Amino acid sequence: MTKKLTWVLAHEPYELFLKAAKVFADDINQGTNGRYKIEVIGLSEWNQRSSEQLTTHATDREKVVGLVDSGMIDMATVYVNTLGKIDKRLWALSMPFIFNDHDHASRVIDGSVGKELFNGLASKSNIHGLAFTYSGGFRMIPSIKAIESLEDFYELSIRTGQNPVAQDTFLSVNARPVGMLIDDFKNAMNKAEVQAGETTYPRFFSMGHHEQAKFINHTEHSLFLTSIVMNSKVWNEMTVEDQEIFAESAIKAAKIEREESLADVGRVQAEASKMQIQTVRMSDKERTRFQNATKSIYSKYDSLFGNDLINRIIKG
Repeated sequence: MTKKLTWVLAHEPYELFLKAAKVFADDINQGTNGRYKIEVIGLSEWNQRSSEQLTTHATDREKVVGLVDSGMIDMATVYVNTLGKIDKRLWALSMPFIFNDHDHASRVIDGSVGKELFNGLASKSNIHGLAFTYSGGFRMIPSIKAIESLEDFYELSIRTGQNPVAQDTFLSVNARPVGMLIDDFKNAMNKAEVQAGETTYPRFFSMGHHEQAKFINHTEHSLFLTSIVMNSKVWNEMTVEDQEIFAESAIKAAKIEREESLADVGRVQAEASKMQIQTVRMSDKERTRFQNATKSIYSKYDSLFGNDLINRIIKG
């Protein structure tokens, strides 16, 4: 007998994850000899099947997490920062300059630390984490002014997520962080409520962040992550063999998605250049100053996260 599971892709850009999700679905069908079939759908199709009227807006993305928790949705892709509202230790992955590069990040999120964080999530909810995905990768900063030195952050009004780590990151460099949903950044820029904001390359055009931006500041100061998650009851009902197949297939899909995310960097920079939007990189000296300034928040979060988590992530 085949058990069908529905995977709802609940974030933008939808197309970024579609290829990886389909690879996952094929691998599960083959690996379990048809015992499981994954149906990948978007929010619009989910809405047609249910009484919900969900959108990709962040408030609805939180509802998707709740639907996975309740078992109404079998699987979903969700923002890790949203999962951090269930277990704040997941916010450690957003610490500034905690990852040296993508290889370092992969060792952490695919290794023992990643499993530990997923275990913490499962202990506080009915959500089982399968794999971490990028859906953007390292963050960058669209702005109306170039950020070339540490002093350029001074009094800069900058949109951040509502994750306190992000807000403390920019307080540490004397900027004025404005916590808001990524969905509201476009309008805030258009209304001159902020001069800059954190986002990722795949969202730069798709969410209209290019409309007022004069510069892309290629800071890569922290990592933006999403996650493939599923309802814990569904997971616990599987055999150990099938759990291993799901876990391995999820990591494979996640790696495909990460490659797709990274491929967007050059494409977006090239398109932005055609629109006279310049990509700016800090000099090594100024980037080091930026990194050193953000170290001031590490002691605060080291005690908040506990279990030497930050240091273990740094060591990779």
